Amino acid sequence: MPLDPQLLEILACPQDKGPLVYFADENALYNPRLKQRYRIDDGIAVMLADEAETVGDDEHARLSAKAAAENLSPSFAP
Repeated sequence: MPLDPQLLEILACPQDKGPLVYFADENALYNPRLKQRYRIDDGIAVMLADEAETVGDDEHARLSAKAAAENLSPSFAP
């Protein structure tokens, strides 16, 4: 279940309060600044800092390349 576009406009990383990149096909929101991925369960973003997954350099590179290739933009402009 995709996230509501209006919700995406206000979602921010709970750690640095910055924008996130939404990967609908992976059910995830990603903060490239902190290399933190937040899962989406049944259409609900789990935005708890303790639940975030820290990704390694290879995964960060993959997600960054995917965001660029798919022209995905952050959830809002800081």
